[in-house]
This record gives sequence, C-alpha cells and structure tokens, in this order.
Amino acid sequence: MTVHLLKSVIIFAFIITCQAVYAEQLTATGLWKTIDDKTGKPRSLIRISENQGEYVAVVEKGLRETDTGESVCDKCTDERKGKKIIGMTVAKGLKQNGSLYEGGEILDPENGKIYRCKMKLSDTGQQLEVRGFIGISLLGRSQIWTRVE
Repeated sequence: MTVHLLKSVIIFAFIITCQAVYAEQLTATGLWKTIDDKTGKPRSLIRISENQGEYVAVVEKGLRETDTGESVCDKCTDERKGKKIIGMTVAKGLKQNGSLYEGGEILDPENGKIYRCKMKLSDTGQQLEVRGFIGISLLGRSQIWTRVE
C-alpha cells in the first residue's frame, strides 16, 4: 500500500468508528420541550432519565404564560391526585429497544388519564415522537418533543 492509500484507509476507519460510537450514545435521556396541541406554543420542559434500564419523564418547568408552578393534577386518579405537576413523573416504565422506547405508560395531567406509551428517537437524536394510546398504537395521538439539552 502506498502511504496516501494507507492514510485514506485509516481516516475512513476512524470516521466509521466515530459514527458508530455516536449512534450508540443517542438516547432519549435529556431535557425536552413539548408543544401544546391546541395552540402550537411551547408548553413544558420534561426531563427524561434512565435508571437500571427504565426510562422516566418528569415535568421540570411549565412554559405557558399562566404557569406559576403551583398547578396540581386535580383530575388524576392515582397517587398523583392533588400533587403539583412540576416535579411530577408523567411517563414511566419505558424500556429502550434501539431508537424505540416502549412498554411504559404516560399521564395526561390535563385530564388525569393514563395511556400506554411508546417513544421513537429521531436519527439525529434531536426529536422524540411520543405516542400515547389505548389498547393498540393506532388508537392514540402523537406529539413531537424537541431536545433542549
């Protein structure tokens, strides 16, 4: 091999290795901005974290003009009833399978209902499609969350 060809092969191998490492590091953990379905305006910041293979989502901050941090989930029917929405776990039990997170549930604090949940991370890791559904995935709705950090 010539020196030039050898350098090209080494650079190519390095690039492929870096891409593989980057792809492995993409996870849903981090801070995400949600958008209100009705107004199209930013609604909240939600932090997703992982503990022993389980992913959970916690409301970190409300972004609506009326958010004071004092709102409670008065329509919740479980242990979250009457608790502040800021700091509340709204999704739990999700397990990662590549770019898909499934097997968990998500709470809609507006109506207090709990839905099955799955999430799909975009190839760039900058968007997260979050789907809440009843029964099968076709019977539900999706939101796109955008990564903040």
